[in-house]
Amino acid sequence: MTDHPATFVGQTTKLAIFGAGGHGRELANLALRCGYRADQLVFLVDEGHGQGQFAAGIPVATIASIVPEGMSFVAALGDPSARRTAVAKCLSVGMREVTLADPAVAVASSVTMGPGSVIAAGSVLTVDIDLGSHVHINVGCTVSHDVRIGSFSTLSPGVHIAGRVHLGEGVFVGVGASILPGTPTRSLVIGDGAVIGAGACVTCDVEAGTTVAGVPARVLRPA
Repeated sequence: MTDHPATFVGQTTKLAIFGAGGHGRELANLALRCGYRADQLVFLVDEGHGQGQFAAGIPVATIASIVPEGMSFVAALGDPSARRTAVAKCLSVGMREVTLADPAVAVASSVTMGPGSVIAAGSVLTVDIDLGSHVHINVGCTVSHDVRIGSFSTLSPGVHIAGRVHLGEGVFVGVGASILPGTPTRSLVIGDGAVIGAGACVTCDVEAGTTVAGVPARVLRPA
């Protein structure tokens, strides 16, 4: 874990962004804000998904068409399961995961981030927050004190998480959802692989693998 987000200003190595869709283009823009040059960036896709083309002026390639060993990468896939698969592919060929955080984001020194995590513009992280590996915090999110977010979880744009909340691994939180705080003696817990619908307001624990939505959030699909 790192004590604070790295921005890699003046980075000389190439950065591969796995995924050339909208989220990929956003992460390319974030990489530029973090000090990479456009000629240091490449999008990676699976065979048959647009290799040999360009997206936002950046070349699109496959892992097999480049020399990946030692190259840095970040996975630009919003779905936690798809992101986990992409990360495994990149690591298997010797690529190195990096962390990107927008330079303008307010992040306290007591925030720790695992490798491959992303914090987009307009977000605020306060104090005593622990992010696992390959966590994606999208634009305009707020994360308050004493929050843990497990590896491969995704906060969509505009998510707000109050204090003393624990998200498990592979949790997907939809656009504009809010998660209310736990108590001084017990965190509110969102289990591994849970899905929080867009605009939901979570007021109590959510079991692993469960989909909830609404205000207050109710179970739509049990585990």
